[in-house]
Parts: sequence; structure tokens; C-alpha cells
Amino acid sequence: MTVGIAAVTVSLLSACSGFNSELISDSKTMAFGTGTPVLASAETTAVGTGSADAADDPEIYVSRYLPETPVILGTDKKAGLYVYNIDGSVRDFAPTGPLNNVDLLEMDGQVLIGTSDRVKNGVALFGLDKDLKLVNHGFVSLPTSEAYGFCMAAVKFSDKTSPVVVVVGQRGDVAVARLNDVGGYSIIDTQRFEVGSQSEGCVIDAKTGALYVGEEAKGIWRYDVRSPSNATRVHFAPAPSDILKPDVEGLTLMHEGDKTYLIASSQGDSAFAVWQVDADPVYKGRFSVMAGNGIDAVTGTDGVAARGGPVGPYPNGIVVMQDDVDSDGEAASTTRVKQNFKIVDWNNVKAALKID
Repeated sequence: MTVGIAAVTVSLLSACSGFNSELISDSKTMAFGTGTPVLASAETTAVGTGSADAADDPEIYVSRYLPETPVILGTDKKAGLYVYNIDGSVRDFAPTGPLNNVDLLEMDGQVLIGTSDRVKNGVALFGLDKDLKLVNHGFVSLPTSEAYGFCMAAVKFSDKTSPVVVVVGQRGDVAVARLNDVGGYSIIDTQRFEVGSQSEGCVIDAKTGALYVGEEAKGIWRYDVRSPSNATRVHFAPAPSDILKPDVEGLTLMHEGDKTYLIASSQGDSAFAVWQVDADPVYKGRFSVMAGNGIDAVTGTDGVAARGGPVGPYPNGIVVMQDDVDSDGEAASTTRVKQNFKIVDWNNVKAALKID
């Protein structure tokens, strides 16, 4: 994008919509990708919102009843929630309005999907029917400054295993609550704490109760999601550093047998950092998704998700990440408007980073 085109684009968007920085792709200010190169194996159809920063956060689901039909969930933060087939085609779409992050949990053989609702300021809940189409399960209020980040998990407490939902507000204020599913969904046992500045990405390790939160300018913090106060926290990975270049964005966990890996989006240089965290944390390296296999590179990345074990044609799992510029079919001079999600074989990441 030339300076002239950029200026005209900003001017038009300012006049038409009351300029919001989220309407412009971040990629023009991002490094191309400085991690160890890997290639994507597939990509999704671009989100339908045109001329706007729209794709944000993915999640992956493999039904025990339909293991041959895995799906990828992806938010369009201007319009709603997508369900994609593993080949990247659209399976379903819920036009709910602005949703930012998505996560899911499984209990008693059922899947519950949650998303951060930026307008209602809380959690929009969904299920999947027998055809893996979205079913609306309502909304629970869990207000923060503005519902940006979201994560959920079935966490074991002293009394029982309960669904836990976490909403991270734009200003870094966090709300954590247990979810009661008796007679419809409701919030109980809410706790609140402050990260410090703008934050978004979060993920819960259901095995340990660890809650990882990404403070965009300062790095990754680790909390205990079961703690009543979260007064004590660990600065797991600082930023800026050689590992993380602000903004620190999406966070996800890859479970592979008894091993657990934390993956973080380093948006400032279009890379992904990987740690093994099932014992004392061990840093494993960084990777970037480069152009190849007929698929463009990942730049200015935001949300990321991972799932181990068989996922359709991928025997050991996949990593899925938002791409700030889906440049397929666009000339180099084209004003970038399309965003989508890239699908990377976990085997390729392991080989690139020499993970045993």
C-alpha cells in the first residue's frame, strides 16, 4: 500500500464510519515473519465483512460422534460466528453482530461454545446440532470495559468440575466466573482483577488451573483460575523481547498425550512462540507461516487455536491462526480488505522447531 492509497483509505473510512483503527489492516506496519518458516496446508474462505478488519479468533472442534468431520469456528468481529469445514469452506454462519474471541469446552459428551460479545458485554453461548450447525444457547452478562478476550474450560475444583468462563476487557480488567447450567445458564462466583493495560488473548489449562493472559504491550501473565483473588501472578514471558514483539495477541494450548504446549501470537513480527508447559516451562522456539502450497503468508496475526490428536486428515493435530491479509487474488497494489484463517499441520511445526 502506498502512502497515497493509505491516506485516501483512512480519509474515506473516517468520513463514512467515524474512523476506528480496527477498520484498517495491521499488516502494513508488521514485519513479514521472523520465525522458523512453516507452510500452511489449507485456509478458510475469507470472512464476509468487506473493507474492515474483521476475522479475529478461531477454535477447533472434533465431535466424538462425528470424528471424521472436524470443524473450525471463527469470529468475524463485525458480524458474527462462522463454522468452517476442515477444507476451509463455510459450513454455517450466525449473524449475531460483533463477536471477538471464541472458545469451547466439552462436558458429559456435549460441546459448549462461548464468545465475547462486544456490544452486550458478556458471553454469547452456542451449541452444535447433529449436522454441526450452530444452535443459540443465549447470553450471560459478565461486563468488563469492553469484552475483548475470552476463554473457557471445564476446571476441577475441590467440590466438583465446573465450566469456567473468562472475559478480558480491553483495558485489561478481567472477569472470571463459574457457569451454572442448571435451569439455563447463569453466572456464579465471579472474581475480578486487573492486568494493567490493554489485554486480549487468554487460555485456561483445565489440568492445572493455570490461566494465561496476554497483556499486549508487556507480555504473558500466568494466574490460577481457581484463586479467589489472583493477587499473586507470574510474568511468564515479558514483551518486548526476542521472543515476543508487541502486540501480544492470541494464546492457545496444544495437548499432545501427556505434553502441553503454549502457543502465543507475536503480532509485531508475524510469528508464533511455543513453550512446553506441562512441567517447568521450556521455550521451544518460534515459527512463522510463509507463502507456499498456493497459500499466502500469515501477517499481523491475531487469534490462534490448536488441537492435538487426529483432526480429519491431520493425524497429530493442527494449529489455526488468523491472517490479517488474505492476499489471494489481490494484486500487490490492491488495498487489502480480506482476512481469513490458515490451517497448519502440527507435524510441520514440530519438524521445523525440532520438537520431539
